[in-house]
Amino acid sequence: MTRLEPASLRDVVADQPYPLLFATVSGAHLYGFPSRDSDVDLRGAHLLPAAEVVGLRHGPSTVDRSWTRDGVEIDLVTHDAAKFGHLLLRRNGYVLEQLLSPLVVVTGDAHAELVALAPACLTRHHAHHYRGFAHTQRRLFDVTGELKPLLYTFRTLLTGIHLMRTGRLVAHLPTLATELAEAPGYLGTLIAAKAAAEHDLLTGVTDAPAADRLDTDITALHAALDEAQQESRLPERPTAEPALHDLLVRIRLATVPRG
Repeated sequence: MTRLEPASLRDVVADQPYPLLFATVSGAHLYGFPSRDSDVDLRGAHLLPAAEVVGLRHGPSTVDRSWTRDGVEIDLVTHDAAKFGHLLLRRNGYVLEQLLSPLVVVTGDAHAELVALAPACLTRHHAHHYRGFAHTQRRLFDVTGELKPLLYTFRTLLTGIHLMRTGRLVAHLPTLATELAEAPGYLGTLIAAKAAAEHDLLTGVTDAPAADRLDTDITALHAALDEAQQESRLPERPTAEPALHDLLVRIRLATVPRG
């Protein structure tokens, strides 16, 4: 599953309890370092009918379902459109990456409108999301020694730096490694090593960087992210709220039966 064709997953998400506004591939496949045994993480948004929103009995704001196909675990998590909209207006890089993922499984008009509104959801404070995620993954690497959290550490820091500088959200680590001068030259080696197995250790990688080199490089990337945030031209607050509200009202009312 290191080479994944999103269209092949449409049958997996076809039988859902609520209509999907979109579903995309996230996780290691989106980030550019899947392993042969990586799970497939599908993320998206569903639409509850008006009757399950305005009355006493509310439908689920989040739906989480899992399957196994050809020995690979597939996990689909979707949020109702209202919850997804609220998350977009926070400094939440996860939902923006899911919305903008180029690995599209299900799409439609509402998805296209959400994508068009994504730039108006970005703020300089999204740097906090990537900084915090990097700290968490670095601590996990220190405990496990696994390549996966180490690559997540680099990916999140580089995504944050790139976002602060350009206003564009890029989650694909190999692309970030070519576009940012601060990216360590050994990232390609680590990505290739992780392709062998999801939980391989750094110590098993030939020519792996030493611990002091990792410390120096990660510290430098944190400093670069701090500087990029300070100099960023991204706004302090998102401006998409009115348009997101109007979109949600329009698509929700369309679920009301006529007659």
